Amino acid sequence: MTNPQTPARIINSVAPIRVCDNGGWTDTWFAEHGKIFNIGVYPYVEVQIDVYPRHAREYRCILHAENFGDRYAVMPRHERQEWIHHPLLEAAIDYMGVPDDLSVQISIYSEAPAGCSTGTSASVSVALIGALDQLTPGRIAPLEVAYVAHRIETEMLGQQSGIQDQLCAAFGGVNYVEMFNYPYAAVSPIQVSNDIWWELERRLVLIFLGRSHSSSAVHEMVIHGLEDAGPENPKLDALRRTAERSRDALYAGDFVELGQAMRDNTEGQRNLHAQLVSRDAQQIIDIAREYGALGWKVNGAGGEGGSLTLLCGSSMSRKRAMIRAIEGTNPLFQNIPVYLSRQGLRVWSRDGDGV
Repeated sequence: MTNPQTPARIINSVAPIRVCDNGGWTDTWFAEHGKIFNIGVYPYVEVQIDVYPRHAREYRCILHAENFGDRYAVMPRHERQEWIHHPLLEAAIDYMGVPDDLSVQISIYSEAPAGCSTGTSASVSVALIGALDQLTPGRIAPLEVAYVAHRIETEMLGQQSGIQDQLCAAFGGVNYVEMFNYPYAAVSPIQVSNDIWWELERRLVLIFLGRSHSSSAVHEMVIHGLEDAGPENPKLDALRRTAERSRDALYAGDFVELGQAMRDNTEGQRNLHAQLVSRDAQQIIDIAREYGALGWKVNGAGGEGGSLTLLCGSSMSRKRAMIRAIEGTNPLFQNIPVYLSRQGLRVWSRDGDGV
């Protein structure tokens, strides 16, 4: 007899997070068109779906959000009024659906802290959609997975969201994204030699400010101003140019120019609103400058909390000294080790054997 505690099938998926999003803010509806350079890195987010026959389990869908310590039954949308606990996850489950003859337990985990401004929520959504897609015949391509994730966030949940985070999670690697008509974009993976790839990986540092990203009021002010100014606003154009410069610099292996593009992008964020570069972020920038860092980028849209990407000089010992100095300045500041993702969304499955 089949053990009801043993899944008949186990589906796994992972997706990288995003750092150094030069050109961010231009992948939005009010920008209409944009250019973005970003880097997919691990630690990735993980989704695992244990699949059972419907009769073997009491509930059709159990969601286990490990980072939050939440485990609960997710009811079909027609049986409840709204998404309650984790709206993005619940909306993705509703959109993709669970076949009537199956029951599932969905476990989600990320080593990246919540609110880290590294596109983690988009990565979770992409990984979850990719895993749920395995429950039915046919497969959607990574690009469509990204668009589905974006539609869930903007149309089903009514949130503000650019497109670059979902694309980075789906494709991984280092990308130059050209959004030609919101939300549609062309993704160009940046292919460089191993020497350049390894050197970029060695020089990158991700510093978490120790607090979840929180800037909705500031962001609404910025969006209102940009909406009124239109897509050809010089401030948006300046951000678009940093993406082009970053792409060209990496192809040339010119880390000084890449660092300058990062710095100019952060100043471009500051020009949108002074509070997009917080006091904590500025403190880290000042330390990074003292230790010879070539560049710094306030990740995501900016604001309180979140994280920064730093691009260090050639000295490994000086990089380590910089990290010690940053973490010693404030007990909340945390270095998150990263390495570059050569792949984006990955999904695979195996028969459940209880081992």
